[in-house]
Amino acid sequence: MIKVSVLIALLAGVITPVSNAQFQFLGDKTAISLSYDDALVSQLENAVPALNSHGFKASFYIIPTSQAIKTRLEDFKVLAKQGHELGNHSLFHPCSGSKLHREWVTSEQNLDNYTPERAIREVLIANVFLQAIDGQTQRTFTPPCFDTQAANKDFIDRLKAHFVAIKGVGNDNGQSVLWAPVGVSGQQLIEYVKGVPQDVRLINILFHGVGGDHLSVSSHAHSQLLAYLAANKEHYYVDSYINIMKKAANN
Repeated sequence: MIKVSVLIALLAGVITPVSNAQFQFLGDKTAISLSYDDALVSQLENAVPALNSHGFKASFYIIPTSQAIKTRLEDFKVLAKQGHELGNHSLFHPCSGSKLHREWVTSEQNLDNYTPERAIREVLIANVFLQAIDGQTQRTFTPPCFDTQAANKDFIDRLKAHFVAIKGVGNDNGQSVLWAPVGVSGQQLIEYVKGVPQDVRLINILFHGVGGDHLSVSSHAHSQLLAYLAANKEHYYVDSYINIMKKAANN
């Protein structure tokens, strides 16, 4: 355990977290962060080509133990070289099994059975794995299921120093919104973006499967959203979550 802890300290690094992020760099535009959770094959086959066709950069939140990482690791390396972010989604995707509709959570992945120390350790080990893939020492984190406690104790605060930003956590005075669409049409995706209040500076759209896998939207719906954003670049700034939050911090 000591050797693992030393390796984490050396490779994961300690990063000053973004706080009180300001979005003046956007001018009159709204930032759009497109992210893709769980490291799924459909993302590689459908989302990445669509993103690249428009020159958009996105964030892919990786589970190092996922099947797609085992079988398509080289493709994820290419994805990182193309400028997309490989974000942290913890080592085993643990979630609280006691919450509503969490019957799918196994005992091994149940955060209710974790200590905060174990939750933190698994996130930092995932950082080491991701650095081995992309060579990067900075990235962002999306907590699985947006759960922030292990055995009823917070573990997120102790992770903030290791990430540029943590998605879906903290108070930004209403400057951002987040939606994880499932089974919606392209028009619904577009209408969501168009309907966000003007004082919102950052729209986070969090996908899982695209044209396949779980919690999916169709490839057509996804492509329609991207085409709309590409046609309205005077209104929207599309980039990876890490790039947006770095620019906000440096404002």
